[in-house]
Amino acid sequence: MGTVGQNDKNGALRVSIRGGLVLLAVAALLSGCARPEGSDSRPQQPLKAPPAPAADLQADKTLIRAARLRAEQARIATARRWGLKRVPLTAPPAPVTKPRITTRRGFEVEGHEEKGLPPVFTTIPTEQKIVFLTLDDGAEKDPAFLRMMSDLQIPYTAFLSGYLIKDDYGYFRKMRDSGVVLNNHTLHHPYLPGLSYARQRHEICGMQDVIEKHYGERPALFRPPYGNYNEDTLRAARSCGIRYAPIWNEEVFVDHWEYREWDQKIHPGDIVLSHFRGRRDWKGTMTDMVRRFLDKVTAEGYAVARLEDYL
Repeated sequence: MGTVGQNDKNGALRVSIRGGLVLLAVAALLSGCARPEGSDSRPQQPLKAPPAPAADLQADKTLIRAARLRAEQARIATARRWGLKRVPLTAPPAPVTKPRITTRRGFEVEGHEEKGLPPVFTTIPTEQKIVFLTLDDGAEKDPAFLRMMSDLQIPYTAFLSGYLIKDDYGYFRKMRDSGVVLNNHTLHHPYLPGLSYARQRHEICGMQDVIEKHYGERPALFRPPYGNYNEDTLRAARSCGIRYAPIWNEEVFVDHWEYREWDQKIHPGDIVLSHFRGRRDWKGTMTDMVRRFLDKVTAEGYAVARLEDYL
């Protein structure tokens, strides 16, 4: 009985296969895939999909508007949670063609451009209402600062000194992992013009080594401590792989701003300096400083952009 049953199953399978082949052949004839001999052998163009019904298009637009509204409501809620007066403005896309960066007039050393030394500048040439936030040294390691900048999606650039970050390399690793570029601010934060070329080179190249060892990449940006430098500083920096030496046009603290320009105003493309500081040095925290910074630039119509995107 087992053999007969198996034969019945095989027979049924053959019938099923033959039936399927017949159906496929009929479908091919109906679709035009099987053409009479001598007919045009070019493949038939696929049929175009019918246009979406107007109701579907309207539904898609409604979903897009709803998604945008939810995103804006989330941004408002985040700004309120961090105590901001306004939602920070969003920076425009980074330029495809980068601006030409040159040393600010009056900040050159002798033969600066001819010797190919890194440019020293306080502002990025642009007409867009953007500014760049930079933070120096690495003394304060406030977890709330990392959360705030991540929540608000505010770009910034760090310039680190070796002796101040060595007790917590992990803090700045989290910063790097969030997309922040870690740059060079020397090993020990000395007054560089008072040092020989060899000692300046040790301070700058040594910090390049530290950042590469702990964060995987040698910086292209270097900020001299206190904004002081001479030709040896820039020659040493260039020999260590530095391409740019940005300083700043304004400095923001917890309780006030300081300006380089006579008009005491922010300008398009300005680089703003602050520091990794907390209550031991300031009358507040790093989040208090960010709040003061963002409230002012937003009120004046400025967005915060990423410095490295313009270099």
